[in-house]
Amino acid sequence: MTEKTYFVYIMASRKNGTIYIGVTNDLPRRAFEHFTGQIAGFTRKYKVKYLVFYESFREIEQAIAREKYLKGLMREKKLALIEDKKPLWLDLRPSL
Repeated sequence: MTEKTYFVYIMASRKNGTIYIGVTNDLPRRAFEHFTGQIAGFTRKYKVKYLVFYESFREIEQAIAREKYLKGLMREKKLALIEDKKPLWLDLRPSL
């Protein structure tokens, strides 16, 4: 049996722009859906389509807990997390 991997990810509209935090078990598919605007709602409305950060987890409970933690952070801390890993805010989708 193959183990699943779960991802907590951050999408952004641009550097220091609107951000969205989510969790998925298929990061390439989910990032593509955001990028192409297939998902109605917040991310399409605010053009949040660039994958700027992600972390992987073996357990869905860990991923959900991390997602909730990140969503609870002040915006400045969220931006610092992205800046620490990817200071240029490059779209990570092509590397998936």
